[in-house]
This record gives sequence, C-alpha cells and structure tokens, in this order.
Amino acid sequence: MTAPKAPGKSYREGITLMELADMFPDEESALKWFEERFWPNGRVCGHCGGTNTIEATHGQMPYWCPDCRSYFSIKTGTLLEYTQLPLRKWVYAIYLHLTSLKGISSMKLHRDIGVSQKTAWYMLQRIRKAFDDSDDGDGPFDGPVEVDETYVGGKAKNMHAHKRAQLTGRGGVDKTPVVGIKDRDTNQVRAQVVSATDKPTLQGFIWNHAKPGAMVYTDEARAYQGLSPLFYQHESVQHSVSEYVRGMAHTNGLESFWSMLKRGYIGIYHKISPKHLARYVAEFSGRHNIRESGTLSQMGWLVKGMVGKQMRYHTLIADNGLPSGARS
Repeated sequence: MTAPKAPGKSYREGITLMELADMFPDEESALKWFEERFWPNGRVCGHCGGTNTIEATHGQMPYWCPDCRSYFSIKTGTLLEYTQLPLRKWVYAIYLHLTSLKGISSMKLHRDIGVSQKTAWYMLQRIRKAFDDSDDGDGPFDGPVEVDETYVGGKAKNMHAHKRAQLTGRGGVDKTPVVGIKDRDTNQVRAQVVSATDKPTLQGFIWNHAKPGAMVYTDEARAYQGLSPLFYQHESVQHSVSEYVRGMAHTNGLESFWSMLKRGYIGIYHKISPKHLARYVAEFSGRHNIRESGTLSQMGWLVKGMVGKQMRYHTLIADNGLPSGARS
C-alpha cells in the first residue's frame, strides 16, 4: 500500500472512544464482533476445526461439535481461552493498545478498564502473542533490504553499584541483541531476538528473510562481511567513521524502527526482561507493518492473530532459561 503524501498518519481512518462505546454498548455486541472475525466463513470448532457444529444449552459453552464430541465457545482454541473477563473489556484493551503508538503499560490499562494490574499485564502479553509470526506469511523479501542489529537493556550507570560490578563487559555485552530487516519496496519490517551477533546468526537471518539476488544494505559490522556474492548484492556504510549515507547505501529506515522500539522501552515500559522481550519485539514490528491501516482494520487484523494460539498464566511465568530481571 502506498501512503499518500501527507503529514503524519492523518489519512488513516481512526475511531474515537465515543464511537467505540457506541459500537460496543454491551457484551452481545462484543461477542458478535469477535465471532465475525474468528469465524468469517462460519462457526468452527476450536478443538478439531470441524464446521459441522450446532448450538447447545451448556451454561458456559454455547456450541457442540459432533465430530470431536466437545462443547466449545468463541474463546476455545484462541488466546482468549480461560479468560473470565467480559469480551467488551478485551475490545477496549485491544483498542487502547493499538492506538497508543508506543504501547500501553499494564498500570495504565488496569486503571482504564477496571482490572487488576496483574490481569492487565497478562492481557497485554496475550495481545502481544497475537503478533507472533504475523509478519512472515509472504516469504522472504525481494529487496532491496536494510539489515541492522540493536541491543535492548538499560544503562549500567543507572544500576546499583553491586549489580554494576557483576557486568561482564561494555556496551551491548550485557544487553539482549535484536536483529531486524526492512524491505524498502514494501516498508515491512521483521525483527527477532537472537542469542548472538556473530556471522552465522546474522547471515542466517538474512538468508531466511531476503531472496537470493536481493540488494542488502548493512553497516560495517564484521558479521556481514563476506556475505555471499553468489546470492546477494551487498553494500555497507561505515558508522565508525561517521559515514551514514553513501548513495542508496544506508540503514536509516531500520534505525527509525529501532528508535520507536526504544521509545516504547524507555518511555512506556521502563523495563523489559530478556524472558519476555521476544513478544515486545513482535509487537513493535507488527505495529509498524499495519500502521497504514485504519483503527478498526488494525483491531480486526490483531484479533485474527489470536486464533490457534494459547497462553496459560503458569506457562507465561514459567522458567524459559532467560533472566526475568532487566536493567532499569
């Protein structure tokens, strides 16, 4: 989609809080909205995917699937499964999250929709989960592409002295690396948390997300050196000598994306632990990729990403081998 030349995103079709309240005056209207987006082609069993379903008289599960002999509801087999919250509150949480350009904190959401801070945090993590794998459906980019990495974590000078003494290096050594790629033709971004910024990792990321023959622009990091000329065209700029643009060679588009990610990190969330960072990265790349759409279209797009995914609270907080603390 080519955006018209206008300041900001004023051409987008937004929706006000008053309009949202008129659209969703009760729980029935919210239920209908979710059903239309979860089941655009008719009701589907959340257990087996069967379409031969009937209405039931079960107290909490209004539908029955004869194929797998199970009751189900609109929440079954989605990120809304196990939630006891009204669907109307989910509508407002999704709206507030998407219309807050740098995200919304769990503290603010809990005040805005009247839930506990713990519940708001859990809701937001499930909303972020809806972004997972949402930007990989069209395969590798044709290019030209920009590739760059950044490091997420607080400043050592803000840490308590005894914690600062435990750091093992300078700069990004004690932070979490994130690599990203931006396609200049489509303006789409993909980003992911990585365990290292060595040559196999970064060049493997390029291989997964850029088609052979694409022009690849990077900085002068050693990991990008020797990028196979048999498969890619490659140019780099030397940031170390203050060279940021040379003709078409630059990574400014991706740097802009990193800036938005860091603004959300610093200004809204303040702390993002390595344990949960991947979902925040997926959120910001997903936000970037749908930012030209109207608000209702964005909401519908996000809700579709909830289907086929689940997230129990005990799984969310379980040990995944990554630290749950973060620099402040």
